[in-house]
Amino acid sequence: MRALLMTRVSQVCHCAFCVDANSLRLAERCGALDKVLQVANWQESALFSAEEQVALAYADAVTATPPQVDDALKAQMKQHFTDDAITEMTALIAFQNLSARFNAALDIPSQGLCDSFKGRPHA
Repeated sequence: MRALLMTRVSQVCHCAFCVDANSLRLAERCGALDKVLQVANWQESALFSAEEQVALAYADAVTATPPQVDDALKAQMKQHFTDDAITEMTALIAFQNLSARFNAALDIPSQGLCDSFKGRPHA
């Protein structure tokens, strides 16, 4: 879940380096690029569980400027996660926002880290 959320936040913040590094982590955990390639379009993808979809919606809402976390989303999060898990996810999302915005502002380029998975699109 961490790599998934970090990849999504990196995409929303337009950080090429962060997308590359976090996509590699996600690909390593999934064993393939299938999910990685669908993160940007997670709302339309059947690859993500209900829990992952709610977490991705939360990542998008927390990353928005200003944050857009409403009561309905909070209720959905509580259906799937404990208060401790929500706090941990919020901290992770906030950290990735800091990192991605810092790297994007400095225009840190992708390093091709995820290239090793290019020949393995399916789990």
